[in-house]
Amino acid sequence: MNNEIELENMREQMNTLKKKLDKQEIINDNLIRQSLKRNTNSINRRYTVCSIVSLLLIPYGYWAFVKLNGSSLGVWISLSILMLVVFGYTLYTGRFIRNKNMYNRNLVDASQKVAKAKKLDKDWLMFGIPAGILWFGYFIFDTYMKNPDNNFLFFAVTMCVCAILGGFIGLKIHDRNQENYQEIIDQIDDVISTE
Repeated sequence: MNNEIELENMREQMNTLKKKLDKQEIINDNLIRQSLKRNTNSINRRYTVCSIVSLLLIPYGYWAFVKLNGSSLGVWISLSILMLVVFGYTLYTGRFIRNKNMYNRNLVDASQKVAKAKKLDKDWLMFGIPAGILWFGYFIFDTYMKNPDNNFLFFAVTMCVCAILGGFIGLKIHDRNQENYQEIIDQIDDVISTE
């Protein structure tokens, strides 16, 4: 009789422990999913800002380059085309991680979508950097053709410093996106391996 009571007590303790572990697992799972959403929201915010800025640069570019600087319409048109490409590519890349319920469903599919978005984000540099350099060279050349005086050298150096600073900021944002993507992938892998 004593053995049965002890055995029953042990079963109850095991059930209690199992419930506590299940609850702990649910809490950990929820924390990981919240972290996934936080990283995704961070990327989405950067994409939203990039999209808005790229669209705002179209009218601003006309005012700044054509009206203020006296650049040709070709400088503004090429900038506008480049900004529309930036806008479209940002929307296309962001669509893979824009779903708010992405992490509540199949995490394997979510991991594949995040990996695809990460690769697209990384591949952007192969187009974005050369396209930006070509446009910048065209802008400097156009400015020189319109105003080849002594002030041009100061203008060109100033613009190069601004372009380098802008490129550095852009690469920092890109690196942060890549880090967030990798954190998401690593967290999903952790969740999948424990399931």
